[in-house]
Amino acid sequence: MKNFFKKNRNGFIGIGIALIVATIIFMGYELYNAPGASLEDKLVYLLKSYGYIILFVWCIMEGETGLVMAGVMSHTGDMNIFIAILVASLGGFVGDQIYFYIARFNKKLIHKELVNHRRKFALAHLLLKKYGWPVIFMQRYLYGLRTVIPMAIGLTRYSAKMFAIINFLSSLVWASMTIVLAYIFGEEILNIINWAKHHWYFALPLAIVIAGSIYYYFHRVTLIKERR
Repeated sequence: MKNFFKKNRNGFIGIGIALIVATIIFMGYELYNAPGASLEDKLVYLLKSYGYIILFVWCIMEGETGLVMAGVMSHTGDMNIFIAILVASLGGFVGDQIYFYIARFNKKLIHKELVNHRRKFALAHLLLKKYGWPVIFMQRYLYGLRTVIPMAIGLTRYSAKMFAIINFLSSLVWASMTIVLAYIFGEEILNIINWAKHHWYFALPLAIVIAGSIYYYFHRVTLIKERR
């Protein structure tokens, strides 16, 4: 089985990417044809109709925003919270497995294409060597290293089976915590969204400042870790 996967790895990766792209194109088509007078109405319709599919693809590519969306929709009754947690966990798991196997079976390509991230790869290897498996479990919360760590581990001889087990448990905890919190505070989140929609001239600059501050803070933390 392992040799079969190695032999056909490029085909599997190509199929996976093609499926993700096809899903995004399909969702764009459905959004364009969705009923509703405004873009907001169309988005709400799309989320209610294809919520679990969107959540799965979203968690493969990114995550937290999709998890909050799932928690709020579970709060309003448009999603089942247990199914949402399972779908989000699988999405996060699949995303990191893709990064891991891309590096595991395309080492020369990774070294060539990611020259600008060599320092982050070096940091990821140091963290793995110093802390072991907890780094895999916590990598979803390490800003700037979230996609680098699975690739960095894929470049080593670390057990693929062990990585998959830890990755799945990490995905499950990550999805459960975020979705449950969004579910509990669903009403407050909806009130904030409603306020932001009617006071966008305050909300937009505030969001930019908050996002910029978070980015600056974690960027500095990452640089400090890299220098040690």
